[in-house]
Amino acid sequence: MKIFSLRLLGLVESAKEYAIFIYTHRRMAITADDVSLEDIVPISLDFAIVEGEQLSYQEEELELRLPFGSHSRLFLNEVIRAWSGRSGLKDIFKSFHDFQLSLLLFRGISSREGRDDLVRSSSHTPSNKAQILTMPQFGLRDNLIKCELLKNEDLYTYLEHFSFFLGTYNVNGQTPKESLHPWLSCTPDPPDVYCVGFQELDLSKEAFFFNDTPKELEWTKAVFEALHPDAKYALVRKLVRLVGIMLIFYVKKEHAEFISEVEAETVGTGIMGRMGNKGAVAIRFRFHNSDICVVNSHLAAHVEEYERRNQDYKDICSRLQFRQLDLTQPPLNIMKHNVVLWLGDLNYRISDLDVDDVKELINKKDFETLHNYDQLKRQIDKEAVFDGFMEGQIHFQPTYKYDTGSDQWDTSEKCRVPAWCDRILWKGQNVQQSFYQSHMALKTSDHKPVSSLLVIGIKRINAEAYKKTFEEIVRNIDKMENECIPSVTLSKREFHFKDIKFMQHQAETLSLLNDGQVPCQFEFIQKPNEPTYCKPWLTANPPKGFLAQGGSVDIDLEVFVNRSTAPELNFGKQQIEDILVLHLERGKDYFISVTGNYLPSCYGTSIQLLCQLREPIQDMPQETLHKLVMSEVGNAVYAEKSLDIPKELWMMVDHLFRSAIKQEDIFQQPGLRSEFAEIRDCLDTGMPDSLPGSNHSVAEALLLFLDALPEPVVPYCFYQQCLESCSNASQCEKIISKLPQCHQNVFRYLAAFLRELLKNSDSNRLDVNILATIFASLLLRSPTKQDLAEKRRTQEFFQHFLTQGSA
Repeated sequence: MKIFSLRLLGLVESAKEYAIFIYTHRRMAITADDVSLEDIVPISLDFAIVEGEQLSYQEEELELRLPFGSHSRLFLNEVIRAWSGRSGLKDIFKSFHDFQLSLLLFRGISSREGRDDLVRSSSHTPSNKAQILTMPQFGLRDNLIKCELLKNEDLYTYLEHFSFFLGTYNVNGQTPKESLHPWLSCTPDPPDVYCVGFQELDLSKEAFFFNDTPKELEWTKAVFEALHPDAKYALVRKLVRLVGIMLIFYVKKEHAEFISEVEAETVGTGIMGRMGNKGAVAIRFRFHNSDICVVNSHLAAHVEEYERRNQDYKDICSRLQFRQLDLTQPPLNIMKHNVVLWLGDLNYRISDLDVDDVKELINKKDFETLHNYDQLKRQIDKEAVFDGFMEGQIHFQPTYKYDTGSDQWDTSEKCRVPAWCDRILWKGQNVQQSFYQSHMALKTSDHKPVSSLLVIGIKRINAEAYKKTFEEIVRNIDKMENECIPSVTLSKREFHFKDIKFMQHQAETLSLLNDGQVPCQFEFIQKPNEPTYCKPWLTANPPKGFLAQGGSVDIDLEVFVNRSTAPELNFGKQQIEDILVLHLERGKDYFISVTGNYLPSCYGTSIQLLCQLREPIQDMPQETLHKLVMSEVGNAVYAEKSLDIPKELWMMVDHLFRSAIKQEDIFQQPGLRSEFAEIRDCLDTGMPDSLPGSNHSVAEALLLFLDALPEPVVPYCFYQQCLESCSNASQCEKIISKLPQCHQNVFRYLAAFLRELLKNSDSNRLDVNILATIFASLLLRSPTKQDLAEKRRTQEFFQHFLTQGSA
């Protein structure tokens, strides 16, 4: 029996010699002290790589099983490249099967003692990132063949039906206390595929801060032990995100070889897209010839926050993207799949009924009437979310909220209204639902698990028909090749974006029509001496593509100004101006002009400049703003008397002090994007007189303001001193006293406000650790990339100013 344990791997190059370094590590490896070099395997002539499960060679073997995904594939490509260079082999293993990525490493030194000597002599190993190898770019001919094969797919594929078991369970931070067999083995016949999602796997602060939890292994083990006993299953992927959103993907062992192109991604939807326990994990894969995407999400809580849930859904759809096997191709989003399976704690509640009326309908089992008050149904009916998705009829009682360990509805002081928080939906053709149910027998959590069995028609390839179709396509391409030069017609060549604002997306559509006699391939290309094809505030989506003869495509030209691009635009150092070069392979180039006007914002403006502005920034003449910029560069003071702190900062903090000092989950629950836009406009124009939006939206607007400062509250030149003095409170105070006056004022003002929040922690559920984690990363930003050890030290530094005794 093989025994596997977790290790960290590194491919190290020195003087054109390669070796694999193998490290043991603590469960939460943060600094170099947390890892230890265990072994070194030189890549020499005694080294070999073998694909497969049954592996043996001479005296000693070491099998390494890599997780699925592009990172493992790229690492393996690097190892193969190093090995082939040493062994003289050139065309080895051009493709590895995605399901079982494994290496067998053999003796690079004749004795174990020799390897031990290497380890001892390598006590300090410099960081060495292997260069990422991109796959060869597909040419026009290859893309044309792919396109034609896709168009003629019906000629060489047929449908075969497979059963997919989908399950979702919010476990409320609990450990497994009972068998999951009633949930996962409730089907008479074993399913072909299991996709099992968990939410709130761990609610501890350790999980919140460090994205690591021992409960992952406990629940994974519980799932494995509860799979259908009449079949053997292989684990394809297990994926965990912050605070325990986990997705587990099993297939029957006989189907494993037909699973390929497995990729996994995550996206957070908490404050600023970084904080909180909400978001999604997703896996995409190819099963035979069908592309499947599975999403497990945990959306915003609370009855009144359905708009926030809608926003979370849209964020997940827009931001979650999978890298393709061919890295030159644009990433795939969720909807670019044949079938999308979406499960999780979607958190939509029942509205417009009080708790007694809801329970009466449940007792009558009148779920059809109750479903009419379901927020998710109402939002789908309005086409606000899940457009094109299907959900089976609900014939089971709401799955939330119960007293833990019972079937009794919530008896706490809050007495939550029962709701169908836990849902399973799908999108795609050839999908039939066999059942959709909850499992009342499980009592570990305040939720009940839900399951659905879907029978999905999967496209399989007829090898003979495929060969015949492929050969016919190649013959036709040979006939047309080199006959004509490709050409396209553009819908327009000049685009102007009016009144662009900070973090407000604008888009215009460029339409291309292939009016030539042959298919063509297009791509936006770099201009001379420029690193990318466009300015950082502009993107073209898609940036490249293929057009069949007579075909057309819409390209979105998108403008978005964020914290990295706003400072240069605010005072005219950069303009909204760019020229895009659209290149046709074997054809000519087209030039597209993009212009616009940017409205200056307090977001992305320095503290020193904002302290000199007594009027809203958009009321200031451009000439005056320019003089202020010049005065800042020359260290002069333009205004007669500067403000102590920026008025925009005061408005947000004062609003929160008056309205949100006891707000539950303040700075932990995100606001609405539409409300942030109103808050930003109010700060930039002075209208209206008071800030609009909810307390959560104002809180997030404050965090975004601090995040967008070109120079953080603690200037970059003081950063290293802060790290070195983090354990000494008096030294920390001395450093703050040396800050430029306006920066020092802002730091002390914010610290005093946060101490007031902590006085009301019983109501707002904040503590020193949470506030230090959120604010230290904004006030003490690193001039370079910050590692976890540095983050901890910045938090320790800031905690000195949050304690009750601070001045």
